[in-house]
Amino acid sequence: MPVIKPTCVRDLKLRVNLADVVSRVVTLKKAGAGRLKGLCPFHNEKTPSFNVDADKGFYKCFGCGKAGDLISFVRETEQLGFTEAVEALGQRFNIVIEYEAGSGGPSREERSLRQEIFEIHDLATEHFHQAFKAATPAGEFMRTYWVEKRRFALELADEFKIGVAAPVDDGLAAALLKRKFSEDAIRQCGLFFVRDGAMLALGSLKPRFRGRLMIPIRDHQGRVVAFTARQTDLTPEDDPAREAKYVNSPETPIFTKGNLLFNLDRARTNVGEGRPFVMVEGQLDALRCWSVGLKSAIAPQGTSITESQLVLLRRYQSQVECFLDGDSAGQKAAMRFLPMALKAGLEVKFLVLNKGDDPDSLFRERGLAAYEEVRKSASSAMTFACHTVLADPASASSEQKSRAAQTILELVAAAESEVSRSEFLSEAASHLRLSPAALQRDFQTFVSRQSRQAAARPAAAPAAAPVQSATNTGQSTEHHLLIICLHFEALGKALSSALPHDWIDMGHTAGVLLNRFLGEFENDTWPGRDHLDALLETPEEKTLAASLLFDTPAIDDPVKVANEGLRQLRTRALEPRLRQIELALANTGADSNSDPISLLKARSELQRQLRQPLSLPITV
Repeated sequence: MPVIKPTCVRDLKLRVNLADVVSRVVTLKKAGAGRLKGLCPFHNEKTPSFNVDADKGFYKCFGCGKAGDLISFVRETEQLGFTEAVEALGQRFNIVIEYEAGSGGPSREERSLRQEIFEIHDLATEHFHQAFKAATPAGEFMRTYWVEKRRFALELADEFKIGVAAPVDDGLAAALLKRKFSEDAIRQCGLFFVRDGAMLALGSLKPRFRGRLMIPIRDHQGRVVAFTARQTDLTPEDDPAREAKYVNSPETPIFTKGNLLFNLDRARTNVGEGRPFVMVEGQLDALRCWSVGLKSAIAPQGTSITESQLVLLRRYQSQVECFLDGDSAGQKAAMRFLPMALKAGLEVKFLVLNKGDDPDSLFRERGLAAYEEVRKSASSAMTFACHTVLADPASASSEQKSRAAQTILELVAAAESEVSRSEFLSEAASHLRLSPAALQRDFQTFVSRQSRQAAARPAAAPAAAPVQSATNTGQSTEHHLLIICLHFEALGKALSSALPHDWIDMGHTAGVLLNRFLGEFENDTWPGRDHLDALLETPEEKTLAASLLFDTPAIDDPVKVANEGLRQLRTRALEPRLRQIELALANTGADSNSDPISLLKARSELQRQLRQPLSLPITV
């Protein structure tokens, strides 16, 4: 694959603001001079520890230790290679990417599978949307269905790129083959049924979606990754899923339905203090909410809500309102959702509709005012749960209350905050008409039993010892000397002259980098701290360098720190040799092959080196 020019990478970093890249994934808030902070996208946390310094161009999480620049952020969050990440940033910010092997860039065959599938979905989205707008029988039918039966405006269809999959093959496969996408990309994009072993040709590509309303599914960054297809009267009888009202794309290299929420890419920019996410059951419900001005509506992808989806929500807003259908199925779904929401640290309220109502019909008839009316009677998590498990506590038997309390205790245990647990128990005792003290004792018994059961389970096999990285070598001498090289570059040349390579411990990332950097200083080829990409070979090296560059060290006397580092490395390298010589001298005798004179000279030289003062021939 052609190599991107280093000058192009440097230009990209100068022109693109890191905060603009990160804010597509993380909600950032100001956190002091030049700093922004948010919830880390790389691990689950409830207190923000993910920091961004846009001026320096680095991010660092003080919780999990992840650090890097805008390219590494895109690589980590989008699972892309280096070249793919640079290309994606170039496309996103209208920056031309230049290659060492010419200006043409990689060929279609050389592009990554994921990148090709993203492009296929962009083309398919436009293909289906143009079919929706076309003056054809399928287009006219679907526009009528959209406006008259679903009662949506055509402007909404344009905004969300709603489309139609014709009941017969309408040329999508031919268009993709003409664009010369790779065979793997076409087979794995999820838009076609392809027989195993069949040659890739028009006759072997059977459209998965036919005669259906096509709703594009976007990830939280706004990229189309899949489709939901709604059955209509155009759906042919020979469709394998003819009776299914909704059919989703299968899981592909870019789509895992349990990791996405419909409309999150738009809704996340409309939440904030007092503006929670509103979770509805389906995509059309979310579209109805959007059409009446409720811009924070989201929906799961036709499956039960997952922990991954809730962690994703928590990055942007901790408050969620669940807009439930008024039937028993809606209540059961809410009770499955609630413990995961509490575990994720979400503050949940439930907007319960009357039986037979749903958000789509409610908003269609009464508009946004209906939402404000329903909010007035919103239930807290515990109120909803207690009412669901025991509708009439006044007339309930002791046994019924005991069973209801057991369900509530399981829910409360899902919350990790002790404050939240205490509040939940107090609220539940009031709703269930139980003694707060008794419920608290039962909860302690329940938690203790859970702990004993967990301890009795077979212990998991110990994990293999991790390779040393920036997080467990942070206190090494090499680590401190790396800081000197990066933040006090004027000392680099002198340090490379004073520090022999064999004094450096190459068994961890800090030592490897220090040895490499000093070699660059020694040969007068040091590129400068802002242009280290070519010197960083592994993800561990890039993370460590970014982590060290993120914070300006509080060092008043860098020369003193460097000299102390030299002394420590010299002691670590020479004292073991001195002990070996002392041992050899003690064992010299008639049967010894060692030359005492040589040993004495070697000991004297090592003692001299250890006594000799170390001082860099430079000051800053």
